[in-house]
Amino acid sequence: MGGGILFVVSAPSGGGKTTILKKVMAELPGLVFSVSCTTRAPRPGERDGRDYHFISREAFAEIRSRHPSGFLEWAEVHGNLYGTGREQVERLLGAGKDVVLDIDVQGAMQVRKTSAPVLIFIAPPSPAELEARLRKRGTESGSAIGLRLENARREMQFMDQYDYLIINDRLTDAVDCLRAIVVAERCRRRRSLSGLPVRTEF
Repeated sequence: MGGGILFVVSAPSGGGKTTILKKVMAELPGLVFSVSCTTRAPRPGERDGRDYHFISREAFAEIRSRHPSGFLEWAEVHGNLYGTGREQVERLLGAGKDVVLDIDVQGAMQVRKTSAPVLIFIAPPSPAELEARLRKRGTESGSAIGLRLENARREMQFMDQYDYLIINDRLTDAVDCLRAIVVAERCRRRRSLSGLPVRTEF
């Protein structure tokens, strides 16, 4: 893929990754969020094209059937389908943009097979804290929360497959960690804080 950096961020549902990502992307220029497709219904406050592309299962299947330009990755999570459009990501990377994918561990492992992403896992400090956050959200039934907690235990087994681990105990610390990772990766690839290539003359 092109000249940009591909950042893949995963976390159990309720782990806080959406809040952390929004704060870091508001502070650091040059980061572009890749909007995924999903077959689930929008949650209160979510908008089509901003949070997700909300599509039918039929439309999802049609995109998935396109080769090689369908999905960069796709997975079924909590009974709903999620996928990242390959063409959009490759276009942004080719333009030198640093792209952020907010995807689950299934998708992250798929992306790792076909590209060289920077994999970042955000974990809650404990199962009890994760359950408390899910209940505070008030968007799922008790059975749905139970399913998410079970999936979280499964997802946490993949932490060692990631390049970086952030424990989201204090939000400010987690934001600082993610920002530092992005800046460090840019420096490693001879980029400035803004993500632009560094040009030096001596």
